[in-house]
Amino acid sequence: MQNKTEYQYELSDIQNISIDLLNQYKNKKVWCFEGEMGAGKTTLILDILKKIGIEHPEGSPTYSLVNEYVSPLLGKVYHYDLFRLNSEEEALDIGVEEVLYGNSGLVLVEWPKKIEYLLPNETIWLYLSIQEDNSRRLSVEL
Repeated sequence: MQNKTEYQYELSDIQNISIDLLNQYKNKKVWCFEGEMGAGKTTLILDILKKIGIEHPEGSPTYSLVNEYVSPLLGKVYHYDLFRLNSEEEALDIGVEEVLYGNSGLVLVEWPKKIEYLLPNETIWLYLSIQEDNSRRLSVEL
């Protein structure tokens, strides 16, 4: 990994974290969010979606696997939740490869390890965890 940034924050600080991430990494197309259940992946993604002009993000697409949006700032945006995905073949069947390498503006992926070998080299990795004091830690790696 070339670059690593660390954040320690409270959930009430999520808006500032989203703004900082967008300022630093807006030129990166694929953002992968890794962390245990309840670590704040969806919460962070929903705030990022709001910051790029999506007024009513739908929440995590756990059952549909993907929500598609149009951002006035970035064009097409895809939010994948691959928790229920069974295989990379299933990901290929729903067209994830075309989105990862196509002309979408931003691709946000929860549970990305399930398609790790399909991801572009320029993927940004965001690792979220809950600390003992219930604060959150976010490590961003390029």
